[in-house]
Amino acid sequence: MKKVTFYHAGCPVCVNAEQEFLNLIDSTKVQVDIIHLGEQKDKISNAENAGVQSVPALVLDNGNVLHINHGATIEEVKS
Repeated sequence: MKKVTFYHAGCPVCVNAEQEFLNLIDSTKVQVDIIHLGEQKDKISNAENAGVQSVPALVLDNGNVLHINHGATIEEVKS
């Protein structure tokens, strides 16, 4: 099973992207970890280390980062 991580900050753009993404995937083939960086600030460094520059973003199991739309930069999430 593939594993991906969806990072977001809870803004309307992020929440919409999360819902749209979850509606598209087959949960029997892909495990999705949802990380709300606004609530889980301790995970910001994980997101940065993975290459996330803005949210919403999807980190694939091969290390590629897909930046989806633009809700907030990682710097904005930190503050």
